[in-house]
Amino acid sequence: MPHSSRHYNPNHEGHKTDHSLQHHHHVPKTIPHDVPGSGGIKVPDGLYVGAGISTAAAGLAPQAVYNGGYTGATDIYIRIANGGAGQSGLIGAWADAFIQYSVGKGHAPFLIAWYLGDTTESLGLIEAGEVDIAVTYNEAAELQSINSGASSKRVYGFRDHFLIVGPKSNPAGLDGSTDTALQMCNKIVSSGNKDVVTPPDPSIRPPTRFLSRYDKSATNIKESQLFITIGQVPWALAYSKWYHQYPQFPLQALKAASVLDEYTLTDRGTLLSSPPSVTSALVIYKAGGDEQPDDILLNPAHVLLGAKKLEAKYTSICDQFMDWVVMKDGGQKVIREFVKNGEVLYSEAPSS
Repeated sequence: MPHSSRHYNPNHEGHKTDHSLQHHHHVPKTIPHDVPGSGGIKVPDGLYVGAGISTAAAGLAPQAVYNGGYTGATDIYIRIANGGAGQSGLIGAWADAFIQYSVGKGHAPFLIAWYLGDTTESLGLIEAGEVDIAVTYNEAAELQSINSGASSKRVYGFRDHFLIVGPKSNPAGLDGSTDTALQMCNKIVSSGNKDVVTPPDPSIRPPTRFLSRYDKSATNIKESQLFITIGQVPWALAYSKWYHQYPQFPLQALKAASVLDEYTLTDRGTLLSSPPSVTSALVIYKAGGDEQPDDILLNPAHVLLGAKKLEAKYTSICDQFMDWVVMKDGGQKVIREFVKNGEVLYSEAPSS
């Protein structure tokens, strides 16, 4: 099994860096059309990103490496696994700010690497000791990582928010002003089943379909929770034909839903990080908020520290990062000021 490396060579194939600190992330190769397991719905050429997209398949090469503006640094002191917040640029913003903070405290410049992985993959990498820190979105899985001894510490990083989005044509008739998230799922199931039996005239409206990331990500787990709560398991054999299985990362999945006129569950960070060509075709029908801590569409992100023993210099800086992330003038300041398309993407962690 390939391992992640502490020494960074920007000329090594597979490694990506961003010397301009604008967080340009690597986009893996594309393959044509759809693939088995995608729910039988044809996907346009180039939309399905499937080659080299997982950290395991990429030989554990980082998706991006950040230097805080210190171009002479060569050693990776912190390896962070995450999906959506990495794609939005937040992990890079945290990395650069923490490096600058540490250098200001007298530490020599160093690098922080981001490894692309959903919640399940990120927790797997931390258990294997291939990353030092994971930013994840599923409480049950995080607590299991702590209880099993794979992770030694867990802190609240920030709040993201799930969104139910879909086409402007709204074939399922969702009512954002009165429907709850569960009622919307019921409508999607009912309308999707009807459209399978009697397909609508495509010149009038598209059929009701729901795009699932179907990848064990926190988004996939949340979507599954919503459907199970209303007594539905559309992914079970024989799977519901309106249920589109599309196992990709957040930005790619949202683009597919936009192109294909499908409903999907996404998050605010992903939506605001997507271009107008994607978002202009979508409507937000329901959004999570911070007002109710038990909001079913609230998407809390926690930062986990791996328990694997490291060299003292790495252990020290990782411990300091965990403390800095929750500081009001540290990681939380980055959260408050992290803006895309004129809007703040995430909310600070709640005060304990």
